[in-house]
Amino acid sequence: MPWRARSALLAVLAVVASGCGLVDHAGNRGATEQGRDIFDLWRAEMIVALVVGTLVWALIGWSVLRYRRRSDALPTQRQYVLPLEIAYTALPVVAVAVIFGFSYVTQRNVDELSADPDVVIEVQGFQWQWQFRYEGSDVVVTGLPGDPPVMVVPVDQTVRLRLMSRDVIHSFYVPDFLAKRDAIPGVDNEIDVDVLEAGRYSGVCAEFCGLDHAKMTFVVEAVSPAEFDAWLTDQADDQADDQADTAARADQAGGS
Repeated sequence: MPWRARSALLAVLAVVASGCGLVDHAGNRGATEQGRDIFDLWRAEMIVALVVGTLVWALIGWSVLRYRRRSDALPTQRQYVLPLEIAYTALPVVAVAVIFGFSYVTQRNVDELSADPDVVIEVQGFQWQWQFRYEGSDVVVTGLPGDPPVMVVPVDQTVRLRLMSRDVIHSFYVPDFLAKRDAIPGVDNEIDVDVLEAGRYSGVCAEFCGLDHAKMTFVVEAVSPAEFDAWLTDQADDQADDQADTAARADQAGGS
C-alpha cells in the first residue's frame, strides 16, 4: 500500500478511535429515566455525525490523492453524474428526517406526564433560594442564604415537580438529570422525573436572576421508597412540633 494511502487510512482510524471514546464516555448517562432517553438520543446523533464526518473527510482525502495533477493533460470535462447527485441529495434528507423522528419521540417521552405520580412536589423559586412543598403533607423545605435546601425523593418512583416563581424567571437544573426547566412567574411548568440511582445530586438555578444568582443552589437526595416514607413522616412530625412551639410562645407573649 502506498505511503499516502497508509497515512490517510491512519488519519481516518485515529478520528474514528477518538470518536469511540467520546460516544462511550463523554459525560453522565443520566440518573433519571428521562435523562437516559436524552443520553441515548445524543449518543445516536453523535454516532451519525462521526460516520458522516468520517465519510466526508475520506472522500476529500481520496479526491485530493486520486485527482491531483500528474501532467498537463486536460482532465475529463464530464459535468455531472445523475445517480450520484440524486444519492447525495436524497441521503441527507433521509438522515435529517430520521433524526427528527427520533428527536420527536424522545421529546415526547421526556415531557410526558404520568396520570398518577407517586410524589408531587411544588418547587418555588425566589430571589435567591428554593422552597420545596410536598403535596399531601405539611412538609416544606426552604433554603436560606448559605444553607441550600435538600429535596428528598424516592428512587424508582415517578416524582412530579410543579415549578413556580414568585418574582423573576428561574431555571431548575440538575446536571445529572441531563435536563432543565424554567420556573416562570404566572406560568405553571410541570415535569416528571424517575430517579434510577440513589445518591445526592447538586442542582442550580440555570437562569441569571439577579445579584446572588450564583448562590441559588440546592441538592436532590434520592433514597429508597422506605427511607423516603420514614423521612417524610419525621419531617411532618418535626414541623408540627415546631408550629406547636411557635403557637405556644405566641400565646404566652399575648398573655403577658
